[in-house]
Amino acid sequence: MAPTIGITRCSRIDDYVTSVERAGGRARILEVSESPRALIELLDGLVLTGGGDVDPRLYGQERHASIDEAEPGRDELEIDLARRAVAEDLPLLAICRGAQVLNVANGGTLVQDIPSAITAGLTHAIRQEGNATAHAISVAPGSRLHRALGPAVDAASSCAVNSRHHQSIAALAPGLVASATASDGVIEGIESPEHAFCLGVQWHPENFWRTGEFDSLFTSFVAAARGRKEGRE
Repeated sequence: MAPTIGITRCSRIDDYVTSVERAGGRARILEVSESPRALIELLDGLVLTGGGDVDPRLYGQERHASIDEAEPGRDELEIDLARRAVAEDLPLLAICRGAQVLNVANGGTLVQDIPSAITAGLTHAIRQEGNATAHAISVAPGSRLHRALGPAVDAASSCAVNSRHHQSIAALAPGLVASATASDGVIEGIESPEHAFCLGVQWHPENFWRTGEFDSLFTSFVAAARGRKEGRE
């Protein structure tokens, strides 16, 4: 049986579902009304999806004027799920907002608005849809992310990504490390070296399922979920 992969509901969920299913997982869309405790017992892996901004009160900051609120209930569900997934070593792939949720859930903070905080930086909020690439990132050699990305990373440890975010990781949560950065220093990938598979990426690899650039990321994630499933049976 395919491993069951929970995917938090968002407004653009189809590409997440397709990416997981093409990698061999069975997608289960999660609703904000569900119990995080019960879900963790049912799932073999978890995808935290993109969307609106995490409430800055959850990491001890006042609200910036640029904040775009997430759907009601998402912060509560996803923060709880992220904490439980880390505690239980449930394979976790956190994408865009999801990477920010992972960091905040475990004690980190966020840059609330990249354009006003990093004035000499790249343009990260590029509103082109789909898999139009925006800039390159540098992936840490030897990192779990580097291995998971496979052929998407070139010999210079560089990888081209799309970009649709105005926030990013600031202070890393204890236990998490930066595994990819943009040329302006914005953190583009985080991971926990102590877990079987706990990765967060700031771009949207799910948009590339038609062309396959990030197939290896999803197959690596689903393989970890399959290993967990087999270990529990």
